[in-house]
Amino acid sequence: MTAPDDAVRARRKLTNKLIAAKDAARLRPFFHPEMNLIAGDGGLIVGAEAVLQAFAASFAAPGFGGYVRTTDSVTLDQAGERAAERGRWVGTWREDAAEVRHAGDYLAVWRKVTGQWVLESELYVTLER
Repeated sequence: MTAPDDAVRARRKLTNKLIAAKDAARLRPFFHPEMNLIAGDGGLIVGAEAVLQAFAASFAAPGFGGYVRTTDSVTLDQAGERAAERGRWVGTWREDAAEVRHAGDYLAVWRKVTGQWVLESELYVTLER
């Protein structure tokens, strides 16, 4: 059986692969229906459907390069049903033949639902432009 922190790290790696493939629809199983996301610019996105729409819009934008999140730590609650993931994120785009890069820290809250880890909320803070 996979340790919970390893399972969360594996789920994060899978989301990175789906983002690299620009496949918003396949991200759906990773999101709790009531998920909230605070983007690097401070904007709030409420609900899994809205988060999926935001990803789809990013993927369709000319010059979109990708988002990569790298896990630094995973901390579990005592019951093993919730986890806090902390790490670094990088987003890249091409604008006027130059690469634009934003990066920063993130915190994600995962919840175990019917045996699978899903994202309950994410907070991204842009620290580099």
